[in-house]
Amino acid sequence: MSLPNLTLLDHPLIQHKLTLLRDKATSTRDFKLLTAEIATLMAYEVTKDLPTESVRVETPLEAMQGRMISDKKLTLVPILRAGLGMVDGVAQLLPTARVGHIGLSRDEESLEPSKYYAKLPHGEHDRDFFILDPMLATGGSAVAAVTTLKSAGARRIRFLCIVAAPEGVRRMLDGHPDVRVYAAALDRGLNEHGYIVPGLGDAGDRLYGTR
Repeated sequence: MSLPNLTLLDHPLIQHKLTLLRDKATSTRDFKLLTAEIATLMAYEVTKDLPTESVRVETPLEAMQGRMISDKKLTLVPILRAGLGMVDGVAQLLPTARVGHIGLSRDEESLEPSKYYAKLPHGEHDRDFFILDPMLATGGSAVAAVTTLKSAGARRIRFLCIVAAPEGVRRMLDGHPDVRVYAAALDRGLNEHGYIVPGLGDAGDRLYGTR
């Protein structure tokens, strides 16, 4: 299957931590920690093409020209609630980034999302948005989140997930071919309930100890 919108991040540390994340014996505490750590490692890869500009600084010894990120209007947008587990990890590398929120609930029969909350910083058309959600399953929530951002004026959007299913990546490609998807793993597919297999279970439940 050709998925030109997908970038897989296969760094050994990401894969090591992802294997621990998948393990059903991993505690809620460790699941939170691993999710944040994977998000940090992914952010390092995803931001490698951010534009930089020359900046003059004074070291303790002399003046020099260094480089800094030129576009500082970065915004993290977790899809509630599981996406919250990735925010702190990405913010480790991007501490000045603003944080918006999009709330989507999924109908368990149709598997289609409905929006119940959206709060974004101003100046959407000038910002780089990073949508965060540990799972890209059917793709319904991902497409809806991107549509929400674009409707508000966003033009530069990237989608970060830890585990993706081919069905979700394809739906994103069909709905928003300009949005690149970054994932730590592309799993086999979806089961009859719309869950990724082998996957890692319900990320929200495992993050917050619910069922």
